[in-house]
Amino acid sequence: MEEIRKLLTLYGKKIVEKGLVAGPGGNISAREGDYVFLSPSGFFLDEIKEDTWVKVNIKTGKIFGDLRPTCEISMHLGIYLEREDVNAVIHIHPPITTGIISAGMKFKPIFPDYVALLGKDVPTIEYIVPGGEALRKSVVSKVKKCNVVLLKNHGAVCIGATLKEAFARSWLLEDTAKTLLAGKIAGSLRYLNNKEIEDIENLESEDYRKALLKKDRK
Repeated sequence: MEEIRKLLTLYGKKIVEKGLVAGPGGNISAREGDYVFLSPSGFFLDEIKEDTWVKVNIKTGKIFGDLRPTCEISMHLGIYLEREDVNAVIHIHPPITTGIISAGMKFKPIFPDYVALLGKDVPTIEYIVPGGEALRKSVVSKVKKCNVVLLKNHGAVCIGATLKEAFARSWLLEDTAKTLLAGKIAGSLRYLNNKEIEDIENLESEDYRKALLKKDRK
């Protein structure tokens, strides 16, 4: 459990460094056995110490310690209960991503890494008030078949087998938003077609890279 706390502290800093949240926005968690460690409510992600992450029993919801976990605790627990292969959840407020999806722009495969890490389908959910059961139900219904969910006027949720995989998806998501916005400004966007997407999905090199992200806990 000490190792998972160190990794959460590391990736909390990385998320802030990449500009994926501002102030006390966003929240992250990681699973360790029957427990999940979540970011405490009201903290900047880059100021959370290793002993500050809030321990919660996934099945019972029992909270250990005096700090209150993120208000999105229900969404995090719902994802872990739905997906046994998921060990990390990152909820971010990436500015460009949030801006373009709230303006009605769709995310579609536009380069190889998008297909390999984000997947062919990245669904968007209409605005739901944060922190409640409605958001939990909506997000959980989407993550049954995908690893990234976009939230209009709110942000995004990225999941992974490891914190590194979830972070890679979070970082790439905002990078994709920059690419989409640049393409929109420059002219008419060209997305990858079905044959090109299939070719990428069948690349052995991409399978190797994805396997590393699922194994590497650093």
